[in-house]
Amino acid sequence: MGNYLNPGNDMFYKMVHSEIYVDKTGLIGYCNHVINTMQRYICVSRPRRFGKSMAANMLSAYYSRECDSEKLFEGLEISKESGFKKHLNQYDTIFLNMQEFLSRTGDVDKLIDRIKKLVIRELKAEHPDVDYFDDTDLVESMQDIYREKKIPFVVIIDEWDCIFREYKQDKEAQEKYLDFLRDLLKDKGYIHLAYMTGILPIKKYGTHSALNMFDEFSMISPGPLASYVGFTETEVEALCRQYKADMSEVKSWYDGYSFEKEKSIYSPRSVVNCMRFEKIENYWNQTETFEALQFYIDMNFDGLKDDVLSMIAGEKVPVNTGSFTNDMTTFRTEDDVLTLLIHLGYLGYDSNEKCVFIPNNEIRSEYVNAVSVSDWGEVSQALKNSADILNAIWQRRPEQVAEGIRQAHFETSHIQYNDENALSYTISLALYAARNFYTVHRELAGGKGFADMVYIPRKKYPEKPALVVELKWDKSAAGAISQIKGKEYCESLEEYQGNLLLVGINYDVKTKKHSCVIEEFVK
Repeated sequence: MGNYLNPGNDMFYKMVHSEIYVDKTGLIGYCNHVINTMQRYICVSRPRRFGKSMAANMLSAYYSRECDSEKLFEGLEISKESGFKKHLNQYDTIFLNMQEFLSRTGDVDKLIDRIKKLVIRELKAEHPDVDYFDDTDLVESMQDIYREKKIPFVVIIDEWDCIFREYKQDKEAQEKYLDFLRDLLKDKGYIHLAYMTGILPIKKYGTHSALNMFDEFSMISPGPLASYVGFTETEVEALCRQYKADMSEVKSWYDGYSFEKEKSIYSPRSVVNCMRFEKIENYWNQTETFEALQFYIDMNFDGLKDDVLSMIAGEKVPVNTGSFTNDMTTFRTEDDVLTLLIHLGYLGYDSNEKCVFIPNNEIRSEYVNAVSVSDWGEVSQALKNSADILNAIWQRRPEQVAEGIRQAHFETSHIQYNDENALSYTISLALYAARNFYTVHRELAGGKGFADMVYIPRKKYPEKPALVVELKWDKSAAGAISQIKGKEYCESLEEYQGNLLLVGINYDVKTKKHSCVIEEFVK
């Protein structure tokens, strides 16, 4: 076994024997299905902390010659498939972590040269009896080995896109790197499988892509690999049962990535930490600070800030992902920024509606942190003031609530304020702090209709009152309270009787004033 050629299964051993291991070996089944076919080139792009390196190490453990991984895979999903033993540990497997090479070299030329020298050294040690035409040429050496030994290669590249993240402006370096990968992989008979993983899809430059032989599976279009993006609902439910965690809480914090073939995908690292540490909190910021997000949402594109605010309030925003060039510097429109944020995991994507949205509470808190320290003037202040408005509701001070909503309306007045929908947007921002204590429902069914907004206390805050908020446009706040009672919106909230507040809010078009009525609900 070598460092880069057939590196063994030690990393996969550690994964399988960790406290929490979720079986994703079904991915191997897909790879076996396309191995040694025209579809043998696979590029998987995922955000950080979504298990990219774990998948790469799993594939290496399965395909690498010079090790015996059968017992490690025993009982896992792939072991039940008919082709399991056919491909198990049968390939000369080259595993390259590009971030490792980049950290040891000063430029792309040195990176490529280092890769060639290190891999060739291990190839010659493994196959000393091969008649090499040019033992300084990596491609020629792999061709010679395949010709004489009939041993095919699997090439696994982790962090393949780090060049585009570290050398953002260096187009020449990027093209050299892509040309190196193309020369190594494209149309080579010795390649039976090439698997690359990173954050970004394959970079397009000029009128073509140097790596156009790859099938790409991204956060926009994961295709048949959707269930391997993160944890599925079924997998998280099983963990919640095992660790006695509140599934509804876990869902609101870590779910939200939705695909056509997999409607609920959870952030895996956050779920694992939540289970291990028995605590719901923001684990995203342990690997990346909100400044990374702040840089992009502060870009000066018309409508970008407005759309970010809409998404913080729970709205979806239309996006065109087609113009994105798959790098971190070429931003021509707001759509390019939003598309990058999809790939970085800061936005979910609805492929049917072609819309983006903030997927969960964990990511939403990152946006609030970024906005709060950005130069967004009154908007930043509105988010900071939301805790005061929430306290005013708890303390049944309707005049202060009305004033707080007025300020939030003024500070977010870019929204056309002409119906109850716009009013609900303002309320969502004005009461943003409620998400720390409540699960928020829009249009929740109850009694004889749908309540506009319902705030259900999270289980760790049983002392907080449930809130039923009804909005009126150019009518009266008292009328909103009457509607809550008349349509029996509280019927489904019987467990909160005696600890439930009804909140009616109205906006008067003529006076341009908000009014509020707060009542304790007693049946």
